[in-house]
Amino acid sequence: QVQPVESGGGLVQAGGSLRLSCLAYGSSANGYNVNWFRQAPGKEREFVARIDWRGLNTVYAASVQGRFTISRDNAKNTVYLQMNNLKPEDTAVYYCAQTDGWSASTDRMLSWGKGALVTVSS
Repeated sequence: QVQPVESGGGLVQAGGSLRLSCLAYGSSANGYNVNWFRQAPGKEREFVARIDWRGLNTVYAASVQGRFTISRDNAKNTVYLQMNNLKPEDTAVYYCAQTDGWSASTDRMLSWGKGALVTVSS
């Protein structure tokens, strides 16, 4: 599996926006769905959002619904996570992961990126 590569993390004030990118070669060609997860210090990794390989179906965690938008550009082999109205509790390392199923279970992921740090100051 080709490892995805995240980018776009950084420091932002509460109420601000960031867009994360996940470069995943071959993702659409292989029919892979892509998930975003996040892990805050001292906490378990949690599901954030998922998009199917065609970009037609999405699902979000309740905590980000209405603030985050997942999308993909298969011509660029890239999945995006647009994050608006960020809150300090969104501070975490954000990971993208590919799967051939429609699941948020971490053990169903085929490959993971190394993560991108997002820090939201109050």
